[in-house]
Amino acid sequence: MKNMNNILELKDISISFEGEQILDKLNLYIRDREFVTFLGPSGCGKTTTLRIIAGFLKPDSGEVFFENKNITNDPPHKRNVNTVFQRYALFPHLNVFENIAFGLKIKKMPKNEIKERVSRLLKVVNLEGFERRRPFQLSGGQQQRIAIARALVNRPKILLLDEPLCALDLKLRKQMQLELKEMQQSLDTAFIYVTHDQEEALTMSDTVVVMNEGEIQQIGTPEQIYNEPKNAFVADFIGQSNILNGVMLKDYRVYFAKKEFDCVDKGFKPGQPVDVVIRPEDLQIVPKDSNGAKFVGKIDSVVFKGVHYEMEVYAQNMYWLVQTTKHLKKGEEIGLNFSPDDIHIMSKLFDQMTNIMMATVIDEDTIKFLDVEFKRVFLNLDVGCQVKLTIPPESIHLVSSDFADLVLPLDSIIYKGAYNEMYFYYEDEEENDKYILVHSENEEEVGTELGLKFDFSQVEVEKFE
Repeated sequence: MKNMNNILELKDISISFEGEQILDKLNLYIRDREFVTFLGPSGCGKTTTLRIIAGFLKPDSGEVFFENKNITNDPPHKRNVNTVFQRYALFPHLNVFENIAFGLKIKKMPKNEIKERVSRLLKVVNLEGFERRRPFQLSGGQQQRIAIARALVNRPKILLLDEPLCALDLKLRKQMQLELKEMQQSLDTAFIYVTHDQEEALTMSDTVVVMNEGEIQQIGTPEQIYNEPKNAFVADFIGQSNILNGVMLKDYRVYFAKKEFDCVDKGFKPGQPVDVVIRPEDLQIVPKDSNGAKFVGKIDSVVFKGVHYEMEVYAQNMYWLVQTTKHLKKGEEIGLNFSPDDIHIMSKLFDQMTNIMMATVIDEDTIKFLDVEFKRVFLNLDVGCQVKLTIPPESIHLVSSDFADLVLPLDSIIYKGAYNEMYFYYEDEEENDKYILVHSENEEEVGTELGLKFDFSQVEVEKFE
């Protein structure tokens, strides 16, 4: 049984680069001999967190504790932590044995102890018999094992791994995932692993830390992260999902896709907007005229994935991703069924279902909000008075910046079956974080600045009381 006492703790860690906030009051603890994976998209802060643990970066605020000792200001060489980077940085003029033993020789350790430690690590990384070879004579996977052995030979309490498998081909990467997990289980060392690959995280980890934009979205076992995602970002990032907008009617009852359903979730407010997740493997195909058919739809595409077929089914005015072992043809009409256990209810990342904004009447027929002005005749409102705008998300279109009313950065994107739900970030006059919601068929990268064009004929204007 592993000793799972806390070995590392990060308290209120914040850091920014050139005015951009990378981590914002991040709190996390790592347990002894645990395999922890930091998982998230590029730029989410996972490598920055790793470098703070290693001592290569000092946070702007917050503290790092190792075995209850504050090491925030300790340099890397004084921390019982070693790092394996994406580039293995092996010494080309040294053989395998000499590469692994290098750190011990610097410490002037006795030769017999160096030989004993290196020999043990060669067994752990499955490189016995390769002692006299040079790095260029070995495969990428073997070179990676040398780098890991060189980091482990100093017996660190924590080994940090920054996407060490990204340069390997798919087959070798899968093999090394299993070998890394076996390695970690045979040692008295905690592994902290950074990746953007969901399969790696689910395959190797005791604990997965899902990160986005410098914040932790969820911490849990691979099973918890996959089966019980806490929000739409986690559900979308971990595996494939059908994510829909819904409304919680009461405990154990939810409305989505124009119907009401029983579910197993409770604790939400009546009428609360929620995200509903149904995994594609949980959708069962039934005859279209059977009593078990919750929806009836038409198969739009079929792709064979080796162990199952992946289909897109158009039903209830949206596309559903379905995984099944049944061989069906494009164009067939089928029924879709699911149980209350297959419905996962999550709080929304953003509460807004439409755009409600304050604006000012600047002349008898002109309204201004943010830096945007538009005409609305017969307002019959005093100049300078406040009005409330309701802007439907489908009335905002993505255009090039030359033709845009606003240019804003894309903060979040989630596919909702019939469209992508996008949130664009801006600050109001009081420097509060605000978002504009857009429904679009476009696929765009988070962080990209995009042009927004408003269809003002669909904007509702009300006098603000």
